[in-house]
Amino acid sequence: MYAEIDFTTIDTSQEPPQEEPARQYYFIAKCRQHVKHLEEKLGRRPTFFTQTFGCQMNARDSEKLTGILQAAGYEKASSEEADFVIYNTCTVRENANQRVYGRLGYLHSLKKRNPHMQIALCGCMMQEAHVVEKLQKSYFFVDLIFGTHNLYKFAELLDTTLESDRMVVDVWEKEHTIVEDLPCDRKYSFKSGVNIMFGCNNFCSYCIVPYVRGRERSRSPEAISEEIRQLVQNGVREVMLLGQNVNSYGKDLLPPVSFARLLEELQKIPNLARIRFMTSHPKDLSPELIQVMAKYPKICRHLHLPLQSGSSRILQKMNRRYDKEDYLALTEKIREAVPDISLTTDIIVGFPGETEEDFLETLDVVERVGYDTAFTFLYSRRTGTPAAAMPEQIPEDVAKDRFDRLLALVQEKGRARSGRFMGSIQEVLVEEKNAAKEGWLTGRMSQNLLVHFPGSAALIGELLPVRLTKCKGFYYIGEQVKCHYHQ
Repeated sequence: MYAEIDFTTIDTSQEPPQEEPARQYYFIAKCRQHVKHLEEKLGRRPTFFTQTFGCQMNARDSEKLTGILQAAGYEKASSEEADFVIYNTCTVRENANQRVYGRLGYLHSLKKRNPHMQIALCGCMMQEAHVVEKLQKSYFFVDLIFGTHNLYKFAELLDTTLESDRMVVDVWEKEHTIVEDLPCDRKYSFKSGVNIMFGCNNFCSYCIVPYVRGRERSRSPEAISEEIRQLVQNGVREVMLLGQNVNSYGKDLLPPVSFARLLEELQKIPNLARIRFMTSHPKDLSPELIQVMAKYPKICRHLHLPLQSGSSRILQKMNRRYDKEDYLALTEKIREAVPDISLTTDIIVGFPGETEEDFLETLDVVERVGYDTAFTFLYSRRTGTPAAAMPEQIPEDVAKDRFDRLLALVQEKGRARSGRFMGSIQEVLVEEKNAAKEGWLTGRMSQNLLVHFPGSAALIGELLPVRLTKCKGFYYIGEQVKCHYHQ
């Protein structure tokens, strides 16, 4: 296991191992030597800064990048004024790319002042050939470029970069293998994301993810279970299982293993208090999964179930492979089995060809389902996706008007829905000191709703019974209860 590795004992005069992750441990040991030499030259420890763009899977990847840089001897900095800066990029929307290009101009000015500074770019944006070509041509000051499929090779690529005076580019077109047990710097000591699969096979017509993340690859149940057991031994109480579509987990394994079966096994792990997961695709959410969620209290009462549109016609154009009635029937089954569940969703407004009638179908679903909250997006035309070439692109003013109307309804329904726990006692995982009020804490219910209440910072990471005394729309004010937890 990584935690047991002593990098000072690795002989870097020998050839690197071929097997992973031992090969990456070897290169971490080599990087430590480079960083030590730089420290002697600078008269201080070299620093690094990691900036994450995009989803929770990117955030989890960045924890690994940060862990590797720390293992290599770098010290974390609070801004881009560091010796090594790495951007873990997102490319879901076109403007995400523009944000990165804009930040690179700023990094160039910093690099002129600090000749030792090195700049690395990785993540989904790097999987696009035209992006890499543009970077090579116009952003020559970047030192390292790599993509999503070989992120586990970061230590090896870092070693190459530290030994080179030229731009290092290593982007793989296809996924190869899954390598875990690498250094990781978790944001929280008491909760952690855990990748259970990578890639996506769905090819929604508006989405670039399958092209940049590759096809679905599931980790073995044994590897996932072992990682979570290690995390629990290190104080983790709650895990978030991550995948582009967790409901299709295990279909590529031999023999296949369903996501519901995986959850059943993971909930047996002693001292693991909570299991969350995202994201779920409605077309793959099985009756078996609903039964498992209802049966085991460790599985959090929160399900993120992206709708995208309430119009069956638009859903077909989106290649979502369910219709409005399928989705409504599914949410009814979920609520029947798990009455106290919190349902959240994603909705896109202004998809090509969307009429007012189509939009009203979306409002109808929001009315009927009663989401706790919804993440609403204006359709963003994404080059390289089928939707970008579709006729009947919606005028911006029309889409914005619909967006505002949807948001108003989502907030109205969400406030009403969230208040259902008022006066009850709920188990709350204390996450942090309240940012706005001295002597207060912020925690999260199983339903993913936030609760603010008075308390000592020593309680962070604890699961506490809290009485909900006021509902403020999308969060609660509460007070600790000196009794056993009950609902």
